[in-house]
Amino acid sequence: MNAVLLIVLVCSIVNPGVCSEKQFLLESNGSLKSCVMEAQPYLAAWIGEHPNERIASWRCAWPGSEGRSL
Repeated sequence: MNAVLLIVLVCSIVNPGVCSEKQFLLESNGSLKSCVMEAQPYLAAWIGEHPNERIASWRCAWPGSEGRSL
């Protein structure tokens, strides 16, 4: 298994203009496409634990490549 970076833009529900980027390291089956599928249950669980926040966007990237186009 490979480590993949899950980059999530999270916004406050109470104050929608307040957003921050969060990064999570996930174990993946080896590709960014598989990360897209594997991340969905993780994101659902995370949002269940953070009811005052919403996920505005998210993407997968290789660790160290988040500043480059994929």
